[in-house]
Amino acid sequence: MAEPVERWFKELTDKQLRRSSFTSTSDLIDTIDEWAEHWNDDPKPFVWHKTAEETIAKVRRGRAALTHVTKSATDH
Repeated sequence: MAEPVERWFKELTDKQLRRSSFTSTSDLIDTIDEWAEHWNDDPKPFVWHKTAEETIAKVRRGRAALTHVTKSATDH
């Protein structure tokens, strides 16, 4: 389950950044600032669909998988 800030950045990326091109860092910053202003004009709350227990279990499974992959990659 993504954290609210991760969801916000996904929205920014999917709805604004992916379909844009930038000629400078300042263009990118301006686009992000405009998106934030737009978002703040009509903010939508994030609705959690999972319980804390379900989210914690998912994190534990992810960590276990990562540990397994990391261990496999380092064992030659």
